[in-house]
Amino acid sequence: MAITLDRAIGERQRGWLASMLGSQAFWVLLAVILACIFLSFATDSFATPKNLYNITRNFTFVAIIALGMTLVIITGGIDLSVGSVLCLCSMILAVVMNAGYSIEVGIAASVATALIIGAFNGLMIAYLGFPPFVITLGMLSIARSLAMVASNNTVVFQFGPDHDTLLALGGGAWFLGIANPVLYMIVLALLTGFVLRWTKFGRYVFAIGGNEHAATLTGVPVRRIKVIVYMISALSAGIAGIIQTGWLGAVTTNIGAGMELQVIAAAVIGGANLAGGVGTASGALIGAALIEVIRNSLGLLGINAFWQGTFIGGAIVFAVLFDRIRNVRQSE
Repeated sequence: MAITLDRAIGERQRGWLASMLGSQAFWVLLAVILACIFLSFATDSFATPKNLYNITRNFTFVAIIALGMTLVIITGGIDLSVGSVLCLCSMILAVVMNAGYSIEVGIAASVATALIIGAFNGLMIAYLGFPPFVITLGMLSIARSLAMVASNNTVVFQFGPDHDTLLALGGGAWFLGIANPVLYMIVLALLTGFVLRWTKFGRYVFAIGGNEHAATLTGVPVRRIKVIVYMISALSAGIAGIIQTGWLGAVTTNIGAGMELQVIAAAVIGGANLAGGVGTASGALIGAALIEVIRNSLGLLGINAFWQGTFIGGAIVFAVLFDRIRNVRQSE
């Protein structure tokens, strides 16, 4: 019995180790740690409290949206509208509060806007059969245009009677000196991870991405789940927009421009498979962290910021290559 038990424990440990070593998120996390160690010795300013505070706060906005994007990618879809949705939700919040309404009303209007956009995307994709790329690309343009209309293409930096409350919400540090956006990100990541791993909804999301036809035959409400997933994606962009408005203290119509590429990159680098069926909440955070470390390191090392796209694009290609190699080895 003892031999059998020892053997079972050993096999379980080997299985855990093999699973960890085969995880893309693990290797990306290792790359982040090694990059941080290298930058700590290569520069005098990387490991300073102020710079680390800025890094952790800056990557949270991409990470929060990447959590919602990960769900979309797991189902085999894509959402190109998140940057513009962030802009529109930020502008709705700013305009409503600037008109004299409370922060609660402003947040409610912003969240409602995000949910409506997500529901529209989901309905078009799930029930009318439009390709996700086409619908969300169209919404990318529509949402930013609506943000310009809502603000008359002006900068909004006065938020009415609850101005200071909004700034504290996004720019404060209420717990142990940790920036509020980081706390929100941690809570949302834990919630997303729990939903994906322990709930029926999470199992449905993976089932759709693994084989949508088989999921339909087994009774999974594929269309309804897809609508909910796109609503979650838009909601994550809306939440990030609310937080970023409080952090910046002003909203312009170019906020979030190009952010969808960083978000997709974060999800893919963190292990989400664009073909569907694979992805984790922790991977989204790790991918976002790597992107921010790359962005931060370029300036500290004196490298032209124009190289940022090259490094991030290379990371995406490498991540996809890693996934392909892993799939080939598993098939053998």
